[in-house]
Amino acid sequence: MTSLMLARIQFGFTISFHILFPALTIGLASYLAVLEGLWLRTGRKVYIDLYQFWIKVFAVAFGMGVVSGLVMAYQFGTNWSNFSRFAGGVTGPLLAYEVLTAFFLEAGFLGVMLFGRDRVGPALHFVSTLAVALGTLVSATWILASNSWMQTPQGHEIIHGRVVPVDWLRVVLNPSFPYRLAHTVVASYLATALMVAGAAAWHLLAGRDNTRVRTMLSMALWMLLAAAPIQALIGDQHGLNTLEHQPAKLAAIEGHWERTPEGAGVPLKLFGWPDMEAEVTRYAIEIPRAGSLLLAHSWDGQIPALKDFPPADRPNSTVVFWTFRAMVGLGVLMIALAFWGLWLRRGQRIFSHRAFLRFALALSPAGLVAILAGWLTTEVGRQPWIVYGVMRTAEAVSPQHSASQVGFTLGLFVLVYFAVFGAGTAYGLRLIRKGPASNGGDAPVHGGPGEPRQPMRPLSAASEGMDAVDALAAPEVPHGH
Repeated sequence: MTSLMLARIQFGFTISFHILFPALTIGLASYLAVLEGLWLRTGRKVYIDLYQFWIKVFAVAFGMGVVSGLVMAYQFGTNWSNFSRFAGGVTGPLLAYEVLTAFFLEAGFLGVMLFGRDRVGPALHFVSTLAVALGTLVSATWILASNSWMQTPQGHEIIHGRVVPVDWLRVVLNPSFPYRLAHTVVASYLATALMVAGAAAWHLLAGRDNTRVRTMLSMALWMLLAAAPIQALIGDQHGLNTLEHQPAKLAAIEGHWERTPEGAGVPLKLFGWPDMEAEVTRYAIEIPRAGSLLLAHSWDGQIPALKDFPPADRPNSTVVFWTFRAMVGLGVLMIALAFWGLWLRRGQRIFSHRAFLRFALALSPAGLVAILAGWLTTEVGRQPWIVYGVMRTAEAVSPQHSASQVGFTLGLFVLVYFAVFGAGTAYGLRLIRKGPASNGGDAPVHGGPGEPRQPMRPLSAASEGMDAVDALAAPEVPHGH
């Protein structure tokens, strides 16, 4: 293992943890805004009950997202100093804009959102919730602008060996940015909807059938029904964009090695095993011409083949072939769950159909798994470039670190991350296990000088104790259910 490979593994490991928490905060913040808005409009206590319940989970996810995000910025300077030196003129300001807009907006209103419902008027509190939800979306916008520029760079010049932005509008609105932003935000909503639906299904299977749990499940399924087909359409357009701007990535995703004869059309490989050394996809199961229809939107359309590119410029098809299919396969299951739920709404059978509830519970982590699979497809598919067509990943790594040094820090990261974020995840699951309160929410969390409690951080909003984590074990479901 070289220092380059270990640095890539370390970055991939840490960002895989980090990407999950912002995805949940994006979805939960918007969900909380909808819940509070419905409560203000209808006056129904069920919505504020759910708001008080899910804001605790949001606080835990937000706190872990902030902690895990700090590591990402430091890694650019430690393990990827050559990249920071070369491309910092673009990536540095974009990350700074995220702090100056989104982070300051969230920090300004987060305290009011978490601790101020009994201290400010309902309208101001709702504005605070909207501001935090907007802040999560603005944060995603700047982060994805930076990542998208690395995928499809434009609006810059290379002067004295460094990237210099010459047109910020073109830097931000690079060719892949709109598709990546839409794809990521909708993925966050899907992941949150699946988590909410899974939580409701778990409580229903355990015999806790009440208005709050039913409302959770119903709202989550409506979101799935709306967002899952839209995500499929966005993914299709994103694929066309990838075909135009990153053809080697698309060829690797499809395991497509050689161009087909003119007029024959490109088959779609459903399954197989791309062999990078033999330059062939083994055991391929294909549908004739389906690749042309899906990828080029024509009966006999052609797509680039991996052999069109030098071996040194090819992404690892073995990895992205399967991560892409994992993402798409989970997306198909999400659409199936949404339409099954629509079918079962007749007679309100979605709340009692146990096979459906088990399916919803099993799919509860599917949104987060799909996000990880999509991220791996995007990032591994960009290789061997860190800035596509401009700078190779091997040129970006810090030259002064040995493999043993990077391997040692990677080991520390693995130990600390599993301990810290494992405990945080267990705490969040414990909150979900308890379920929404039946009396309109817990007692107000007081703060400020002289009060019984002075909250100082987002996790303070989740008032459950951290002791007895073994209580995570689900209550036994009666036999026969």
